[in-house]
Amino acid sequence: MPDQRPLDRGGLLHLLVVYLAWGSTYLGIRLAVAGDGGFPPFTMAMLRVFAAAAVLLGWAHLKKERVRLRGREWVLMGGSGLLLWVGGNGLVTWAELRAASGLAALLVAAMPLWGESITLLLDRKAPSVLMTGSILLGFAGVGVLSWPVLRTGSTGDIASVAGLLLAPLFWAMGSIWFQRRKPDLSVRAVSGWQQLLGGLGLGAMALLRGEVGPGVALPSPDGAAWAAWGYLVVVGSVFAFTSYVITLQRLPYRVVMTYAYVNPVIAVFLGWLIIDEPVTRWTLAGASLVVAGVVGVFRNR
Repeated sequence: MPDQRPLDRGGLLHLLVVYLAWGSTYLGIRLAVAGDGGFPPFTMAMLRVFAAAAVLLGWAHLKKERVRLRGREWVLMGGSGLLLWVGGNGLVTWAELRAASGLAALLVAAMPLWGESITLLLDRKAPSVLMTGSILLGFAGVGVLSWPVLRTGSTGDIASVAGLLLAPLFWAMGSIWFQRRKPDLSVRAVSGWQQLLGGLGLGAMALLRGEVGPGVALPSPDGAAWAAWGYLVVVGSVFAFTSYVITLQRLPYRVVMTYAYVNPVIAVFLGWLIIDEPVTRWTLAGASLVVAGVVGVFRNR
């Protein structure tokens, strides 16, 4: 019998923040890393999460909340932080050097499909016919969205699409791991530690790619890139990510994941409106299939 308990209203309010704020961050990332005046991608992501972590952990300390991690909490915060911020957000940031913000959001919208697949494997449950069809439909939409780039794009473009296909898988893994091992910490401490430890991984990626290090010139982003970075720190990391952590604690995972088919609509619209990103028939067809697949996953539940 399905669970008929009402959903937590505070959790739903925070989910609304995630809906609106994260839909706009794809454009923010694109503006922060694009062109000669942008940041190197992993350096930008590292600086973003370090700034947010300092705010959140400082806030938790002032509120006299426990900040120090204990025992296995280091593994949970470090592992989930790396999956969320390096494998998830880091790959999206890197991919948006070449990929349009709308395309990035649409490919990341497949994340609930990955999440449901992982959940079925962990729980050792066989999917229903509707679930199987929904997952296949959603991934067909991913294929439609990717096809124009795979057919005519350069090696760099194809690599960007590959990064955008892997990013939601890593994000789903980090989210499920955290939700199944919830620590006895405040949301500010959780969000701060995940971003701080994830930021160390982003710093390592920046070193490996030669973005920072001995003899490497410091980046000189322009005013627009700095403004976009500030927006990502305050809105995307401090407020929206904290709201995301709260939703994972208060709402069922499958309800939280509905943000994945709201964010792309906002992202595509903003990309088209503000920086004139194209919306083609491939975009519309692929988006329709992805959203239909994700909706089918939730209707099945």
